[in-house]
Amino acid sequence: MSVTLSYRTIWKISYPIFLSLLAQHIIIVVDTVFLGRVGEIELGASAIGGLFYVSLFILGFGFGTGTQILIGRRNGEKNYHQIGTYVDHSIYFLLVLGLILFFVTRFVSSDVLKLILSSENIYKASKEYLDIRIWGLMFAFINMAFRAFYIGVTKTRYLAYTATLMAIVNITLDYLLIFGNYGFPEMGIAGAALASVIAEASAVLFFVLITIFKVDLSKYNLFRFPKLNLSIIKVILDVAGFIMFQFFVSILSWFTFFMIIEKTGERNLAVSNILRSLYMIFTIPIFGLGSATSTIVSNMIGEGKQKSVLPTIFRISIISLISILGFIIITYIFQWDIISFYTSDPSLIEYTLGPLKVILGVLVIFAVSIIIFNGVAGTANTKISLVIEIIAMILYLSLAYYLAIASKSSIETIWATEYLYFSTLGILSFWYLKTGKWKKKVI
Repeated sequence: MSVTLSYRTIWKISYPIFLSLLAQHIIIVVDTVFLGRVGEIELGASAIGGLFYVSLFILGFGFGTGTQILIGRRNGEKNYHQIGTYVDHSIYFLLVLGLILFFVTRFVSSDVLKLILSSENIYKASKEYLDIRIWGLMFAFINMAFRAFYIGVTKTRYLAYTATLMAIVNITLDYLLIFGNYGFPEMGIAGAALASVIAEASAVLFFVLITIFKVDLSKYNLFRFPKLNLSIIKVILDVAGFIMFQFFVSILSWFTFFMIIEKTGERNLAVSNILRSLYMIFTIPIFGLGSATSTIVSNMIGEGKQKSVLPTIFRISIISLISILGFIIITYIFQWDIISFYTSDPSLIEYTLGPLKVILGVLVIFAVSIIIFNGVAGTANTKISLVIEIIAMILYLSLAYYLAIASKSSIETIWATEYLYFSTLGILSFWYLKTGKWKKKVI
């Protein structure tokens, strides 16, 4: 495919990613809504357990993103046969990584949670959730290999199909297993975890079937599963390694942020979990465009269109900003009604309104910064994106800790540290792209 600068091309690649992210985030929202009906402890614990899981999952996601960038470059070069080799070897690597993380988590998660959590109730519920949720890690990692392939070759519509299936399976099982409807066991927070595991397994099966029946396997040299070649793993890791660490740092900062908030009280944690869920909904179009940005940039460089990279990133940033404005306006007008989906407690709803307004403002900076940052990743200069992430994280968490623990500031003030994080991310990424040093990178 020849990637152009048109808005139409950008949208064609991006909108299926939007839909896939929408389906995935609906799962998180439904989990949060259902558990909000169970209790504040379960609501807060699902955030902690979920973030612990995501901090492991993000390593596989990072490896998949690195593979995606390589696939995009080879797709732009029309070197299609190399693509299948990358996909097959990414599956090898992700299976081994998943097994290692699974067994490590089974042994250390209890000690880690006990060390970082102040509330015994939150600890017990988080452990109950994580003990089941971790079984889905292997399925999630395999899904990342397929995701890398379909985004890299810009056949993104299949992501929407798979994510829709996941959402249907997860929501149905949430309703049955959390509350014990229609004769199913009432499992509470454990039911939410089990529903997610089964949904991820169903996605793997669907990806395999859709790839076999809808993709030209010979064109991409796909599913040949040759003898393991460590040099190919090294090629992928040269790009993906920094992304894996960068994503881990990013989610670790998010996890640490929630740990800081947990020290300020169970109610603040419950409110922050509601905000986290809303944040994920709001940022669906931004992350969809961000993922498309890295693939478009990688394809363009593969085609030798380096001069078109910055104008294209600028166009995608405009689309991202416009896409988020509607969410901001609608949420501001209907803020009480939206929060009431998560809890029926009027005092908790009232308490959430202040920090909600804060993140609505943050979204304007978020919409532009994430696109520029993903543009850096798309150039395959992933070491630079890692450095930028670390600088932003250090500034962000230092300020959050000072405001929450030292100054005992309000929850609104603590959440305002997001302004610093995304401003730093955007400014440093833009500066790097303007230097033009990324044009010398060869992969």
